[in-house]
Amino acid sequence: MQHCVGRRERGKALGPIEIHSILARQEAEFEGEFERRRSAARDIAVAGDQQAFHRRHCNDMDSSEMHTVTLQPSGHQFQVEEGEAVLAAALRQGFLLPYGCKNGACGSCKGKIVSGMVDYGVYQAKTLTDEEKAQGKALFCQAKPLSDLVLEARTIGAAKDIQVKKLPCRVQKLERLAEDAMLLQIKLPANEKLVFLAGQYIDFLLKDGSRRSFSLANAPHDAELIELHIRHVAGGQFTDHVFNKMKERDILRCEGPLGTFFLREDSQKPIVFVASGTGFAPIKAVIEHMFHKGIGRPATLYWGGRRPKDLYMNALAVKWAAQHPGFNYVPVISNATPEDCWSGRTGFVHRAVMQDFPDLSGHQVYACGVPVMVDAARKDFTAVCKLPEDEFYADSFTTQADIAPPQAASPR
Repeated sequence: MQHCVGRRERGKALGPIEIHSILARQEAEFEGEFERRRSAARDIAVAGDQQAFHRRHCNDMDSSEMHTVTLQPSGHQFQVEEGEAVLAAALRQGFLLPYGCKNGACGSCKGKIVSGMVDYGVYQAKTLTDEEKAQGKALFCQAKPLSDLVLEARTIGAAKDIQVKKLPCRVQKLERLAEDAMLLQIKLPANEKLVFLAGQYIDFLLKDGSRRSFSLANAPHDAELIELHIRHVAGGQFTDHVFNKMKERDILRCEGPLGTFFLREDSQKPIVFVASGTGFAPIKAVIEHMFHKGIGRPATLYWGGRRPKDLYMNALAVKWAAQHPGFNYVPVISNATPEDCWSGRTGFVHRAVMQDFPDLSGHQVYACGVPVMVDAARKDFTAVCKLPEDEFYADSFTTQADIAPPQAASPR
């Protein structure tokens, strides 16, 4: 998975004092972005406002024919139909590229155009910046070829042969984990089994044709029931239903497994897991899969919440750390109140990682949660802590505030 971030001169890893200085300068900016996202989510849910997207149209080349896409370094080729996005064409023909939301919001499918020209499609300007476009980057879930293309993108073999299915499912259990977090267990028909990789997600297919995506919180070896952790978004159509109206034995329809977030088992590098809120769900699945298979790579989980009650399975993570040598757990709280009596780590979760791991050059990072955290972790880990860009794997939990319908944009 390749991501383009701001670069800095690659010297030796910064020391704790230098990192502290950088973090202090970023504090106001990060706080402002976090609050902007929360405000946008409320505005979209309640008022149906539209968040600004950016669209670029390239009209100077003929797009009325099929185009050939060549992937580097594999040399694989596939055809893209007129008006079809690169990612959709790749998946249709059995080539699995990194992806997440499929709608231009999360950035998981970002890759490099070596040669050729595209219509960049519809996306958030923050997800694909002008600087990144100047460096040849595009979001393959949105980019549509206007010529033959050569792309720098890794195909992912581990999930290639896993069948994506549309299935009915029945609500087996609803359990409130926290004020705004629900454990939902669903059961598939007796003759069906969902084969998946730990960390992937499913879509619920709603009656109006829309979809809602949720990560699988259980590991493949323990899949008699499918476990999901659902955060309540105020005014959100589906999550309002889950928290207020859904009941056991309700019938739903789902599709999966989807996504390319899963453990790269061909590596022996130490792992840093970073979760915010219900971003814990897919990381829980990956960690339980590691324990089941006896994967003994050193691993540290950082789980962040605004208050201690947001870490809704804190006792489970504490138990993991006690029972498994080489596994460590660091809870991080950003907005504790006096009544919480919190004496642990404070601040933003990705910054706790930077304080403990000023040099990530020999690690893999798996990050899940709100986009503002994932984006900041990607940027700072690579630019400051020397994490290789292709060792950052993420699942960014976008909401309707992140994927709202675009405003019209003028061709240019």
